[in-house]
Amino acid sequence: MPGRSPSYAHLVALMDEHGIFEHALFDVPRRGDGYCVDDVARALIVMVREPDQTPELGTLAETCLRFLEDAVDADGRVHNRMAAGGGWTDDPALGDWWGRALWALGVTAARAPTETARSRALSTFHRAASARSPHGRAMAFATLGAADLLAAHPDDLVAHTLLLDGVSTIVIPRDDPWAWPEPRLRYANAVLPEALLAAGMTLESPRVVSHGLGMLRFLVGIETAGGHLSVTGTGGRGPAQTAAQFDQQPIEVAAIADACARAFDITEDPSWRDAVATTWAWFMGDNDASTPMFDSESGAGFDGLESDGRNENRGAESTLAALSTYQQARRLGVLEVVPSR
Repeated sequence: MPGRSPSYAHLVALMDEHGIFEHALFDVPRRGDGYCVDDVARALIVMVREPDQTPELGTLAETCLRFLEDAVDADGRVHNRMAAGGGWTDDPALGDWWGRALWALGVTAARAPTETARSRALSTFHRAASARSPHGRAMAFATLGAADLLAAHPDDLVAHTLLLDGVSTIVIPRDDPWAWPEPRLRYANAVLPEALLAAGMTLESPRVVSHGLGMLRFLVGIETAGGHLSVTGTGGRGPAQTAAQFDQQPIEVAAIADACARAFDITEDPSWRDAVATTWAWFMGDNDASTPMFDSESGAGFDGLESDGRNENRGAESTLAALSTYQQARRLGVLEVVPSR
């Protein structure tokens, strides 16, 4: 129903007092695989963005914030993997999880419902932002967190410097029909143009915003076929690859939803709202396999779209991707705009 919160039942089932379990066998958490910052950060963003806060969501968000506080080392590097029951199993580093941690901490520092949570997130953000990742995706995720934080704290020099460093890593080649900063599309591709959009608005730079819109328009064109989304599969996509690919990952669709929703907020161009509608339609079954990828009763997302159906496992990444897309579709009023095929 339009305006109603999604079910968080499966998300709750994936969590315990330490964090959110990364994998599931069908709908049962695979506890032996433990937890990761990547998913905890995604979960915290979804919980903080939920407009209908409940005590249960507040408790889960506290668990995720505590996890991220513990993950960030004194020099800004971040652990990613924790064993079931607690205890880090890796050394701190600067992979994508570093960027996602900063994204979640920036969102929380700006939007958490309590001053205590906002203050803790801000402090942890500053600690993580003392480092820089050599990886473009990680810097793009971090840029989104910096932009969110600056919306609430416009004079925050740490966030401002991180944002400038992040946007400088995204360079679109000139005079090339492949209008993308990488030779191949990979995963969560829309985070790159979204980072430009977020940074461009923060910096009041029409040029950066224009570059972001152009990149996003290119991406949506590449990943649309037959009036529905046909996103890059797990193997990536190069300029000559135009056929449908599998497995398609929900994270790619969720990234497009976030970026197109931001583009609509900036431009008020209804084509971007329509693009958000196609992302939710993908979860509802308007996709290359005509298969629903979301269980509305439990709020679970399925792990991958295959040529003949779907992966029936319902892990954290896919569930959070579906819930995040639901949030954007609800916010823009397109939950029921599901085109017929």
